[in-house]
Amino acid sequence: MPEINNERIWLSPPHMCGEEQKLVAKAFETNWIAPLGPYVDQFEQHLSQFTHSPFAVALSSGTAALHLALINLGVGKGDYVLCPSFTFSASANPIIYQGAIPVFLDSESFTWNMDPSLLRNAILKLKAAQKKIKCIILVHLYGMPAQLNEIAAIANEFQIPIIEDAAESLGSLYNDKHTGTFGSMGILSFNGNKIITTSGGGALLTHDAKVARHTTFLSTQARDQAPHYEHSHIGYNYRLSNVCAAIGVGQLSVIEERIKARRSNYDYYKQGLSSIEEITFLDEPPLHFSNRWLTTITLSQKSKVSSEAIRLALAERNIEARPLWKPMHLQPVFKHCDYFGNGICDNLFLRGVCLPSGSSLSNSQKDNVIQTIKQLYN
Repeated sequence: MPEINNERIWLSPPHMCGEEQKLVAKAFETNWIAPLGPYVDQFEQHLSQFTHSPFAVALSSGTAALHLALINLGVGKGDYVLCPSFTFSASANPIIYQGAIPVFLDSESFTWNMDPSLLRNAILKLKAAQKKIKCIILVHLYGMPAQLNEIAAIANEFQIPIIEDAAESLGSLYNDKHTGTFGSMGILSFNGNKIITTSGGGALLTHDAKVARHTTFLSTQARDQAPHYEHSHIGYNYRLSNVCAAIGVGQLSVIEERIKARRSNYDYYKQGLSSIEEITFLDEPPLHFSNRWLTTITLSQKSKVSSEAIRLALAERNIEARPLWKPMHLQPVFKHCDYFGNGICDNLFLRGVCLPSGSSLSNSQKDNVIQTIKQLYN
């Protein structure tokens, strides 16, 4: 009989290594509490080195990074932006900030990311209607890289830039290259539930020095060079603080360990639930290396247990689990938007569950999750 936990098992909690507190203390000792400081520079350098991106700009959130990426591409009112439907709303909200029009695309079944065939269909249909497609936002969901070869080929064919939303996929690789470094720009998130955290924060990755400088300029209220406060552009208060960056420097020092732990969670769950044929796991296709930010399961049509039954059974034992993302085309706020679909992400939403996936999970905690699910099938 699985235990009822006195201490809650969270879906994806922060995992500190101890170095973070020392670095934050040093920031206080040196009085670098202001929005900028040496840890911001250091964090950006370490991100650039880890991802092999020439430039990284540390920002207040992944959403801020995506917003500035759209601004850098000149996305504005009436422009069309192609975006996956199967994602978190933060992938789509900045499109609306800019007065642009999102068009949502369904997933393919191999990675759960944007379907290349639907991408081509959407581009052809929008172009036939003389709509201006400004860019593609490509998400690497739950840490699994999208089909980058196919999508990049289509984007190149139609000369449409790609912004990679790698918020969930820091450390994931496609053909041995880091996600977030394939498109015109990539964005990362360091929210509290991500594989590493700065408590809140994000970054923009780019190969273009001008884009990096412009992003830094816009994120610090677009202050022109002058002894007084001079502004020739609208700016944003989007820069990461030195204190948060200090946390990030500590977190990034153990990123490889965190990836290893998350991938180990996936293997442990897959082995532990292998006797239940109604449960399937998302495997890595060739060329794909996932950080396994969250371990997810999907239930077959013949499953006698629903995804909601699993979530509730775990909740009764003080274990947090969540449904897969509710697609954007099913969200009330986006009900007016065009959608190109084949039903895959609708089905994933109905039949999927995210299991506790923190890098600090013990085997006994994972066993509790596994036994709770198994009991439902007995």
